[in-house]
Amino acid sequence: MTPPERLTITGPEDILGFIPHSLGYWPANSLVAMTMQGKRLGATLRVDLPDLDSDPGLLRFARTVRDYLEADHDADGALLVLFSEEGWAGGSGSWPGDVSAGAPLEGTLARLLTALEVELELSGLPVRDAWYVGEAFWRNAYCFDPACCPFPGRSVDEIRDSRLNAEMVFRGSSVGEDPSSAGGALPAAAEADACVLGSEQKWATEFAPLRGSGAQFAKILDVWGCVLADGGEGHLPAELAGYLRASLRIPHWRDAVLVMSAAGRPAAEQGAEDFGIFAPDAGLQVVSPPPGALPAVGPAEDASDDGTFPVPGYGDVLLGLAPPSPRWDRMRALERVLQQLGTAGGGEGGAASLTGRGWIEWCRGRGSFAHALLDQAVTEHPGYRLAELLSELVSRGTLCGWAGRRDAAWQKFETDAA
Repeated sequence: MTPPERLTITGPEDILGFIPHSLGYWPANSLVAMTMQGKRLGATLRVDLPDLDSDPGLLRFARTVRDYLEADHDADGALLVLFSEEGWAGGSGSWPGDVSAGAPLEGTLARLLTALEVELELSGLPVRDAWYVGEAFWRNAYCFDPACCPFPGRSVDEIRDSRLNAEMVFRGSSVGEDPSSAGGALPAAAEADACVLGSEQKWATEFAPLRGSGAQFAKILDVWGCVLADGGEGHLPAELAGYLRASLRIPHWRDAVLVMSAAGRPAAEQGAEDFGIFAPDAGLQVVSPPPGALPAVGPAEDASDDGTFPVPGYGDVLLGLAPPSPRWDRMRALERVLQQLGTAGGGEGGAASLTGRGWIEWCRGRGSFAHALLDQAVTEHPGYRLAELLSELVSRGTLCGWAGRRDAAWQKFETDAA
């Protein structure tokens, strides 16, 4: 989320120190590109460096990056940072990006930077500055004067000790592990919460004949609305946690919960009607959590139901195409609840919680985190369709609609570059 205070950037150390907090981790073997709007930083993009040594391949990569950055319609420039270990240990004749005779791979970064400069210049996004960052050193990509830029560069401790990094830590921001290695997996069977999983199975059995019940669907939204209104901060009793996990095992209920968190209850209800999921009432009794299991607060007023915009469909919401801006606060609350549900164990309920979290990360524009969570979901429950579909979107580099628009995008903080 964006705090009311703005962060002031005074030098390259601050820009480079901003990146790990923006991404949530210190990148490796990555290109990080940031758009500029005058003196303000705009969108941040991270992609793996290409494993290519051909100019056509680098050109295709540069055009892909250009296409991403063009989504920021207010941008008028770009900053580039290449995180790589290439060329740091070879002495002054093999600086990062330097092209040496007889070593074609050594010049990949330099050729990549040139390709990016050309493509971005043609798109009206000239590269204003660029840096190489290694494990121990960093340097400006355009400074070759040993008097001011001696080999191998400046210590990365200058980045970690920068004023902006210290301010971020003071505000509570932290830099975690690379999502590909972070310990976000679900607990093993021996560590699972037997009470929650037993409750989940009981509720799943009771839900089975009610999948097409409009009244039960409304009750599911009532319960989730109450839990999300609590901010997702409270501890979930085993009976309630099992109820919520079981509800996520029914695909159209799961999708409705995701849609409701981002676009409000009217969108969840209208989408269910449009899909024709409801069957005639068979007189079955609605299933509710036990008394006292729900948080004391009631469902908050749905700010999305103001009639300003048409009620969006499920597809538009799940792709971030509508509404114009999502309910980031409710999505954060949903993430907290899904994290808590995931600690109970795996199975289909665990895969659903991982998939929901992966979708939220994708909506934020954090594809690396999304990909890791979605991969875990498919590992936990092979063939889990929503995780497979979302993983395919992420793998193709598809950007969530909200993440591509500054007025809608999730932001941890806002910056002014001085």
